[in-house]
Amino acid sequence: MTSAPDRTRIEFPDISSRTWEHPSDRAALVTLRTLKGFDTVLRTLSGLLRERQHRLMYLATAVRVDERQFKDLNDLRSDCVSILGAEETPEMFVVQSPMVNAFTIGMDRPFIVLTTGMLDIMTYEEQRFVVGHELGHALSGHAVYRTVLMHLMRLAGTVGWVPVGGWALRAVIAGLMEWQRKSELSGDRAGLLCGQDVHTAIRVQLKLAGGARISEIDVDAFLAQAAEYEASGDLRDGVLKLLNLELLSHPFSVLRAAELKKWVDNGEYAAVLRGDYPRRSTDHEAKVSEEFRNAARTYKNNFDTSEDPLIKTVRDIGSGFTGAVDAVGNGIGDVASDIKGRFDHWRKS
Repeated sequence: MTSAPDRTRIEFPDISSRTWEHPSDRAALVTLRTLKGFDTVLRTLSGLLRERQHRLMYLATAVRVDERQFKDLNDLRSDCVSILGAEETPEMFVVQSPMVNAFTIGMDRPFIVLTTGMLDIMTYEEQRFVVGHELGHALSGHAVYRTVLMHLMRLAGTVGWVPVGGWALRAVIAGLMEWQRKSELSGDRAGLLCGQDVHTAIRVQLKLAGGARISEIDVDAFLAQAAEYEASGDLRDGVLKLLNLELLSHPFSVLRAAELKKWVDNGEYAAVLRGDYPRRSTDHEAKVSEEFRNAARTYKNNFDTSEDPLIKTVRDIGSGFTGAVDAVGNGIGDVASDIKGRFDHWRKS
């Protein structure tokens, strides 16, 4: 294995994380990024307490990646940092585990952890995608803002902004998990931007689903599974799909591959390669209402084109429901603005 890059890749100066963030993920992040005081407190507490504990644990039980240890991974990380224009290089650790996994921990100083199980089944270029995926999480601040949102919801329940009965709480948790699943789609886009090889990105999802026996797997057949999964069955299967996903932190691998291919096919990926992407220097200009409208449009488009039996049945009920879907973005935007206003008032009091 060589650490030399197999080809030159495009770098994206001043690229904003909004470039790769899924519309639903981005809408939540833009909202929470306006709550400056809250995430500063959380960063401070995390830096003093659990984040330090986690880092010390991996410092003692894992191998830290640098120019002397796992040099190939160190080179990959450097490449990804340059491509995505990261201002800081996050620490990276390799931990012994048969589980195929990678994750990003920390709020003040996020760091990346890769398992040996992940490294064992991924090629060098597939590892590039994985590292880029995790770097995308770090640059988007997913750890920070997931914690912020959890605290906001807990605070909302405490002061009675929303009901906290069993079903209401379950709905809140389901909403948070839906956001987390969308953040994984964001990470996949960041991974693709780092590797700039669609086939490699799809192959990672193949291996996450079927292991290292890549010669036994066909990309087209794998992607066809996504279409069959969406369209097959009856109303009962539609309900079962929702129940299967409800408490999962990651989308199913076959669906992740299909979503990534959709991002490529609709031209957004090519636009980024051409240099058409939002700049980090304009992040402060991002408007919450606009991002929620974008998220609503995405959900509405998925709703209008879905072949899922349950969604098709609901869609056929009438245009009144479609009108309700149209109003989702504005409605959520109003709620987000209300939460922001309440937090600002609480902070000043």
